[in-house]
Amino acid sequence: MLEDASSKPGKTWLTKILIASAAVLLLAAPVLTFFIGRETAASEEPLVVERVSDYDFNVLNEILEILHDDYARLDNLDDQTLYEAAIDGFLGVLNDSGTYYVDPETYRVSTTPVLSGGFNGIGATISVQNGEIVIVAPIKGTPAERAGLISGDVITAVDGESIAGWTLEKTVLQIRGERGTEVVLSIRHADDSEEDIPIIRDRVEIESVITVPPGGALRDADGNVVEAIGYIQIREFSPKTAQELDAAVRDVVSQGAQGIILDVRRNLGGSLSATISSAGLFLDTGTIVIQRESDGEETAFVARQGQAAPGVPIVILMDRFSASASEILAAALQENGRAILIGETTFGKGTVNSPRELSDGGALFVTIAQWLTPSGILIDKVGIRPDIEVLPTDEEIDMRLDVQLFRAIEVLQGQVLAP
Repeated sequence: MLEDASSKPGKTWLTKILIASAAVLLLAAPVLTFFIGRETAASEEPLVVERVSDYDFNVLNEILEILHDDYARLDNLDDQTLYEAAIDGFLGVLNDSGTYYVDPETYRVSTTPVLSGGFNGIGATISVQNGEIVIVAPIKGTPAERAGLISGDVITAVDGESIAGWTLEKTVLQIRGERGTEVVLSIRHADDSEEDIPIIRDRVEIESVITVPPGGALRDADGNVVEAIGYIQIREFSPKTAQELDAAVRDVVSQGAQGIILDVRRNLGGSLSATISSAGLFLDTGTIVIQRESDGEETAFVARQGQAAPGVPIVILMDRFSASASEILAAALQENGRAILIGETTFGKGTVNSPRELSDGGALFVTIAQWLTPSGILIDKVGIRPDIEVLPTDEEIDMRLDVQLFRAIEVLQGQVLAP
């Protein structure tokens, strides 16, 4: 005879978490913050919901009960794994990378937003390419760089657990952790060799804006040093970015820059408020971004008068790793006629995600709003197209020729007619 599912620990939580998750999908919070490289809205108190569906989710508990009583391979049954798989399947049908579940332990370690320009981790940016999690670039002077991680390395497992099917967010949260603790990444290199790399997590401090060009000096395709163009790279959009960017712009202009290259390649995003303030440094008027809520209501964020570099031509460098906040900046300056975009079509991440704490100590991140360019074009899953597309060849990459940067210099020098 089957026991009542409620009498076995670990069985009713499956129903509770699914019901609670469904309820959270209907709710949103209004305050924007920055969390783990994604734009999020502040969490409300955990929600207890008895029922949100006409379907009987107790059937899931019945299935679990039958498996425990009758399944021939009991060694295959792990309640925690089944629990998380049920949630992942529940959310997977939404086809929305911004809506995902974070388990209690990972959420506990990672609840502190990255508001200070630093975090505890290994110091590498990652992205999804062809369904795999790939190292975009290690940050200079971090555990990731010291361990030998390089751009293009594919992560196949974290601490011995395969990451097949993991979202980008889950991978980030699993790799991050307390300072001084170890994480082991299983890596497949470009030559298909594989190795396990142990890395001790540390505090990673990030300068969001730097003015040192690749190689230490700005050079054109012929190797000549370029004096009259300022180079500014925005690594991420943190609360300090607008202030750092303002100082950098004024500095390069005071040194005689007659054009500015803004490099947002490999910039995965950051704070919306920082992005709006940063874009506003180059605009006197015009819409920066439009936020569309789940009910269809739209809010336009508009630039205020007061440019840091009026009349100075701007080129923005971007690539397929430019995402989220960097896409907002690029679209704002492009559609307001303030900058020319060079490089590749961007990643296409244009949503606001709200973390909602759950009764098990985990959290559900929910997409609560979408971003549109000033002309009303959705960014999510579309990306921003460059005015001048420059796709480096394998040979150029191997030779470390930054052809996108070369083209930006040519455009600002008037050697190439910009659209």
